[in-house]
Amino acid sequence: MAKINVRNSEITVISVNDKDYISLTDMANAKENESRAADVIKNWLRTRYALEFLSTWELIYNSNFKVVESDHFKMQAGLANFTMSSSEWIEKTNAIGIIVRKGKYGGTYAHKDIAFEFGSAISVTFKLYLITEFQRLKEEEQKQLGWSAKRELAKINYHIHTEAIKQNLIPKELTTKEISIIYAHEADILNMALFGITAKQWRESNPDLKGNMRDYATVNQLICLSNLENLNAHFIQDKFPQKERLLKLNKIAIQQMSVLENLGGNKLLK
Repeated sequence: MAKINVRNSEITVISVNDKDYISLTDMANAKENESRAADVIKNWLRTRYALEFLSTWELIYNSNFKVVESDHFKMQAGLANFTMSSSEWIEKTNAIGIIVRKGKYGGTYAHKDIAFEFGSAISVTFKLYLITEFQRLKEEEQKQLGWSAKRELAKINYHIHTEAIKQNLIPKELTTKEISIIYAHEADILNMALFGITAKQWRESNPDLKGNMRDYATVNQLICLSNLENLNAHFIQDKFPQKERLLKLNKIAIQQMSVLENLGGNKLLK
């Protein structure tokens, strides 16, 4: 669930089967007070244009849509005694473009295509602002997804790195405590090469922050870290001394970060 702000009104966005659904109830509240929101939705649903749009959308995306029932509703559209609710539309036609939820975040939700069309019932201006804010939400989600993917990549490479340590640096007779010290020291080689400080120094400098310094790294730093972990694993297998590895990794980190930051400045790297 997410919230977007459209002209000082909070609009809820939820995910249903990996599709974005926007709260029609919140949108209607932006036009009328909360007690009238349901009426705004009903008044829109009883129009022939809305029913034509909904039926066409369902025919495209819903193989179980009941066309005969929708045609029956369209024939009655515009008549003085014709009424339509979201629940009735869903029940009679097997529609999936609109859903009704109960509970804390209850209300009527619609697939973004339908919600944008419903925005016209609020106002053209509101509809355009809604589309703009929704697109901004999606852009922010993509940025976060990119950061998370890089963080996961760094974690995977960390396992490759620790396996190289286990196979090449840890004698069989070491205790568990001694082994953990070697792992920590090796991790700090990467920390020193990229961040210039050890994990302990970072914790001492940031006592109020949770996690570790890698959780606060930039996307570029995480990309570089993934590369350093792979390189260090190879250096370990090639029996390079620890000091030599640190010097090599530091030079590589400086070079790669310079390239990555320049790419970012030119907007080639998202």
